[in-house]
Amino acid sequence: MMAGIKHNDAHNDIAIDRLRKIETFLLDLDGTFYLGDHILPGSLRFVEALQRTGRNFYFVTNNSSKNAAFYAEKISRMGVRISPQQVFTAGEATVYYIQSIGIRSGARLYVAGTKYLKEDFREAGYDPDWAVQPEAVILGFDTDFDYARLTQVCNLVRQGVPFIATHPDLNCPTPEGPVPDCGALTAAVVAATGVKPVVVGKPAEHMIEAFCAKYGKKRNTLAMVGDRLYTDIALGINAGIMSVLVLSGETTTDDLKTATYQPDLILSNLGAIADLLAQ
Repeated sequence: MMAGIKHNDAHNDIAIDRLRKIETFLLDLDGTFYLGDHILPGSLRFVEALQRTGRNFYFVTNNSSKNAAFYAEKISRMGVRISPQQVFTAGEATVYYIQSIGIRSGARLYVAGTKYLKEDFREAGYDPDWAVQPEAVILGFDTDFDYARLTQVCNLVRQGVPFIATHPDLNCPTPEGPVPDCGALTAAVVAATGVKPVVVGKPAEHMIEAFCAKYGKKRNTLAMVGDRLYTDIALGINAGIMSVLVLSGETTTDDLKTATYQPDLILSNLGAIADLLAQ
C-alpha cells in the first residue's frame, strides 16, 4: 500500500500515472530488493510484473568493492536469474566518467580499490596499478586501505593528479554493523590535502549519464527506486528522472517529515509497484 507523506491525492495520482509510463526501473540493492541474503517481500512480484508488461529493470549500486558479475551471481542464487549486464556499479560508472573526460583506454591509473574494481578498469583497457605519474587517482571502497596507501593517494593528489572517488557513502551496512566506506576514506584524503574529488556514484548525475551512455536509454523513460533519501532519491532529483522511495529499508516515515530530498512517490515495497502496474 502507499504511504502519502507530504503528498496529497492529486500529487499521487499524477505520480502514479507517470510511474505507469516508465519503461526501465533502476533499483537499489540492500534495503530495496533484498536485505542481506534474503529477498524482501514483494520483490518477486515486482520482477514478474515487469516481465509480464515488457518493462526492464537494472540494479544500480554504489558499492564499488564488488563488480557486476558478483552481484548477478548473488541475486541469481536468491532465485532471480539475471545477467551481469543488469547490474551497474559506481565502479563501472567511474570507468565511463574517465572516458568522458578524455582519459583513453591504455592510460595508466592509480586505483585504490579491491580486485573487483581494478578488474573493471582492466577490462576497459586501463592499467590500474601505476603509482608513478598516473593520469588519474581513483579511490573506491578499498577494503585493504592502509596508511601506506593513504600516503600514496595523498602524494599523488598534492602533485595535481586528477582525484576521482567512486561514490560518497561514509559507511557500508554489513551483518556485523556498518563499516567505513569510500566516503570515509575520501574524507581522510581531503583532510590531509585540502583537495576535493569528483564523486561519480549516487547521488551525482554522472551515474545516470554513464548508465544512459552504456545502455542507450533516455532519461524520461527511467525511474530510480530505492530506500535512501540522500543517495537514491537525491539521484533521481539531480538527474531529472522519476524517484520512488520504498519504506523497506533505511528511511522511515519520520525521516520524511524533515527531509531535504522528497521523492515523487512513496510506497511500502517493490510489491506495491507491481500492484500499481497491474491496475
